[in-house]
Order: sequence, then structure tokens, then C-alpha cells
Amino acid sequence: MRSVAGLLLAAAAAGASPATVWTDSPLARLEALALIQSLNAEILSSTSATLALERWCHDHALAEPAVIVAHRIDTEAQEPSAATRQDLQVTAGQKVRYRRVQLTCGDHVLSIAENWYVPARLSAQMNKLLGTTQTPFGKAVQSLHPHRETIAAQLLWLPLPKDWDVRVSPAGPEVNPNAPLELPQALFEQRAILYTPAHRAIAEVHEVYQRDLLAFPEPQLPQP
Repeated sequence: MRSVAGLLLAAAAAGASPATVWTDSPLARLEALALIQSLNAEILSSTSATLALERWCHDHALAEPAVIVAHRIDTEAQEPSAATRQDLQVTAGQKVRYRRVQLTCGDHVLSIAENWYVPARLSAQMNKLLGTTQTPFGKAVQSLHPHRETIAAQLLWLPLPKDWDVRVSPAGPEVNPNAPLELPQALFEQRAILYTPAHRAIAEVHEVYQRDLLAFPEPQLPQP
């Protein structure tokens, strides 16, 4: 399984665009943290990361129409590890295919996703879509009514330190409201297994969510 660093290099090489500039203020950092946590939680509770990203794209007017497209960026197949084969409940001799994509909405790269899937557990039409089109995995297999079970999830960037809310002294990184908030390329990541309603594994995914998720104007809270 590729490292986060490897996926970030792929994103940079593929031309991931920078997000809209936010000011580097304590409020902006708190807003960024709240938004990242909200989307992270939404995907964790969703049956489809693709549909969650489309809702996010629509709600934050990132593109019109708000449609997620999968651009393949895999140059060579990555064999599944023994752990992945165990997760997928397949033997060493069973075929597992690999797909790595940028999930975009308009000009914005929202996620870099790796996917190991079992073609024998999908229909011929699903395999054709995955092999020859820009259809996201979640949409290609939607008729199977899959659900996600999370293996791991973590924030890759903390706008505020973990103990910012309990510090007595001034907390957090130095901020400059007159300067832009520098967003890292990656915000959070998730690993999950996709199952059919009969709890048959069809795919394992590793998703690194990108800074273009915040490529909209900085929220302005109403003043009291």
C-alpha cells in the first residue's frame, strides 16, 4: 500500500490546484478544523465517499455541475499485500485489480484514492466502467448497495494544536491575519473496506483528502 507521501507526490505531479486563500487568523483556523472534522465524520458515516464528496462540492459551490470524476493516475499495478488479501477474503491465486485515481469536482482535486477490488465479485458492466471510463468506484458499483467499514482514519493537518482548548497560556501556532493561511496538500485520510449487504468484501480503499476541499471563500460568521 502506498504511503501518504507517495500519494501527495502523485497529486503534485498531476497538477492539483491550490485552494482559495484564507487569512491566517485564529477564527479561520478554527473554521478550517470544524469543516475538516465535519466532512471526515460525514464520509465515515456514509455508504459512499463519492456521494459525500458530490454533496460537499454542491453545498460549497466548487463546480457546476457538482459531479465527481475519477482521473486515473496509476502507471503500474500495485499488488495487494497479504493483509489486503485477508481483508478482501481472497486467496493468493484470486485476481485483485488495482486502480489509483484523482477524484475531481470541476477543476478541484478533492481526493487521491487507491483501490484494490475483486473483479469476480462485480458484474461485467462494472468491470468495464472501472477499466475504461472515469466513473468513480462508488458509482460503478452503486447497484450492489455497498457499505463502508472503516479500517483507519486520521487528520493529517491540525490547524490548532490538540490541547488548544485547555492551555492557560496563549495557545497554538503563530498567526498573522494579514497573511494567507497556508494549507497543506493533504488534510485527512481514510482506509476502508467496501462490503455488499451480504457482507462480502468487494474492495479496499485508501483515500487522502486534499486541500481543494476548502477552495471556497473563507466563511464569515455574523458579528454580534
